[in-house]
Amino acid sequence: MAIQPHKNEMPVQEPAIRARNFSEVALGYTPEIAVAEAKRCLECKNHPCIDGCPVNINIPSFISKIKEGDFEGAYCVISQSSSLPAVCGRVCPQETQCESKCTLGIKFEPVGIGRLERFVADYHNNNFKGETAVPPSNGHKVAVIGSGPSGLTCAGDLAKKGYKVTVFEALHTAGGVLVYGIPEFRLPKAIVEKEVETLKKYGVEIQTNVVVGKTLTIDELFEDGYEAVFIGSGAGLPRFMGIPGESLKGVYSANEFLTRSNLMKAYNKNSHTPVMHAKNVAVVGGGNVAMDAARTALRLGAEHVYIVYRRSMEEIPARKEEVEHAEEEGIEFKILNNPVEILGYRNPDDRRDPKNGFVTGIRVIKCQLGEPDEKGRRRPVEIPGSEYVIPVDCVIMSIGTSPNPLIKNTTSGLAVNNYGGIIVDESGKTSKDGVYAGGDAVTGAATVILAMGAGKTAAKAIDEYISSKA
Repeated sequence: MAIQPHKNEMPVQEPAIRARNFSEVALGYTPEIAVAEAKRCLECKNHPCIDGCPVNINIPSFISKIKEGDFEGAYCVISQSSSLPAVCGRVCPQETQCESKCTLGIKFEPVGIGRLERFVADYHNNNFKGETAVPPSNGHKVAVIGSGPSGLTCAGDLAKKGYKVTVFEALHTAGGVLVYGIPEFRLPKAIVEKEVETLKKYGVEIQTNVVVGKTLTIDELFEDGYEAVFIGSGAGLPRFMGIPGESLKGVYSANEFLTRSNLMKAYNKNSHTPVMHAKNVAVVGGGNVAMDAARTALRLGAEHVYIVYRRSMEEIPARKEEVEHAEEEGIEFKILNNPVEILGYRNPDDRRDPKNGFVTGIRVIKCQLGEPDEKGRRRPVEIPGSEYVIPVDCVIMSIGTSPNPLIKNTTSGLAVNNYGGIIVDESGKTSKDGVYAGGDAVTGAATVILAMGAGKTAAKAIDEYISSKA
C-alpha cells in the first residue's frame, strides 16, 4: 500500500470563530484518523524518533498499538516514560525533536507523533475506568519544589518507585507554567488538572500556597525528614528592554499578562485581577510566549494586535504551527522592527500616580540582518533614520524570563550562574548535598518537554543517591 505523503490534517476551529473564544483551537484526531496516521509509520529498525524524544518514549511501540486499535495499550507504553502525555501531545515542539528524526520525513512529511500522543492520552482520560496500581512504599521521603513540568515529572517517576513525594507549589493551583503561562485555547486547564490527579493516585501529595524561601526553607525540609530535594521552580522573573516608557500604564510583561488571564481568569467580567482590554496591542518578541500573549489579547477584544520582532520570519523562534495560527487569526507581524521607546500621556484626573501616564504608542526602528551571532542567528542591525510609531494603548514585553532569585538567595551552598540559573551536573545534582534541580530554574525559559527530561534525569539520580545511603 502506498504511503500517504502528508500528515492527516488536525481538525481545528475556524479562525474567525476561535479568535474570539478561549476554547481549544485544535480539536484532536478521531479514532479513524489516528489509525490512518499511525499506518504512515514505516516501522524502521533503528527507531531514530526515540533518540529525538527528551524523555525517550518508545514511539514505534505506541504507534504500533494504535494501528491495532489498542489505544489503552498505546497509553501504557507512553506512560512508562512520560507523566504528562496529554500535555506533551499539545505543546511539545515535536517538529524539532522526535518528528525531525522520523525516517518518513526524509521524503515526505513525518508521522504526526505529537498528534497521536495527544489522541492516545485523551482517549485514556475519557475512557479509562480502572484503578491505578499504587506501588508499595519504600519508606523514603523526597520534596519537590514547584509543580511545573520538571517537578511533576520528577515526582511521578519517584512515586512510581515507592517514594513518598511531596510537591510544594507557591501558587494556589498546581501545574506551574502549564496553568499560568499557556492559554486555555492551547492547553485546557482541565487537561492539566487531570494529569495532576493521575499523579496524586500514585501517592504524590501537593501542597499549594507554599513559597519555599519564605514559608519554609530547603534546610527545614531536610530537618522535616526529607532525604532529597528537587528544585523545579521555573523561570518566572520577567525581563524588560530598559527603554523609556516601560513604567507607563498599559505595559505588561507577558508573564503577568498571561498569568492574570490564564490563572486569574481576567477575561471574566467580575475578575478580581483584571487586565486592560486594549484596542491596539503590541507584543514585543517572537517566541511561543509572544504568540500566546498576542492571541490572548485578541480574544480579550483587541481590534489590532501586532507582533514586533527584530529579526525576520525565518528566524522567529515560535513553533511554525503557532505562527500560522496567529496569522490565520489576523495578528499582524511587524518583522525586522526593534522598539526604542514606549510613548504615553498623563491623565490629569489621575492623582494616584502623576509620574506615569498611559500608553499611546510604541516607537520602533527598522532593522536589517547582519552577521550571525554566537548562536548562529543573524544579528539585527538598525537602519538609521527609519524610526516610526505604531499607535497602541497596550504593550506586552515577551523577551524572556530568568529564574526567580528567591530560592538561591535563601539557601546557603547553592551555586548559580551569572543569569541566576542553578548550576547542576549532568545528573541534575547541585553544589548542595542531596539537592537536585532541573527545568527552567537551571536553563532559563525553555520547552516543557526539556523540563520534563530534566525532571526524569534528576529522579533517577535521586533514587541512586538515596539507595546508596540506605
